[in-house]
Amino acid sequence: MTQKQYPSDTEAKPKQYPERSRLDNTKGTCDVFHFLSVFAILYAFWLLLSGYFTGFLMTMGALSAAAIVFFARRMQIIDREGHPAHIGIPALISYWPWLVKEIFKSAWDVTKRIVHPGLPISPTLTRFAPSQKSDLGLVIHANSITLTPGTISVEVSPGEFLVHALTREGAAGLAGSEMDRRVSVLEGSA
Repeated sequence: MTQKQYPSDTEAKPKQYPERSRLDNTKGTCDVFHFLSVFAILYAFWLLLSGYFTGFLMTMGALSAAAIVFFARRMQIIDREGHPAHIGIPALISYWPWLVKEIFKSAWDVTKRIVHPGLPISPTLTRFAPSQKSDLGLVIHANSITLTPGTISVEVSPGEFLVHALTREGAAGLAGSEMDRRVSVLEGSA
């Protein structure tokens, strides 16, 4: 057998990951709030599926939810991107109502264009640089674009989005848009 040799330190070597203590189950910055929110969601789901509210079943539901949270913590699978509870309240208060309003406005615009006899559309692909820094921010922005009628996120990368828009006006309004600004604010609150 031959051993792979690395002649200099500048050449690519297998990436070494830092060792993580068994007690450091946070995968970045994860706190008690995340674990409590996972517990609350699991317990609410248990109660919803059970439909019975006897003391024994409610206790068993709480114990089951606590066991799942315990094992998830030991397996290190609860993190800030997989369970973004930290943006829940700011998103509910400011972002979701605004996004719902934008979805209705875009749906009305697309409907008018479809029923118009001249079909005034000009399908366009456009590239622009989003201002988000985290993967979670990029995903929220790309999904928000796709949720809005008349636009679809085709390709997403950290420095660039490729978006298909039904009209040139819609495509021109993507770069530096209000959506980009709002998602950046939401990402910053995280």
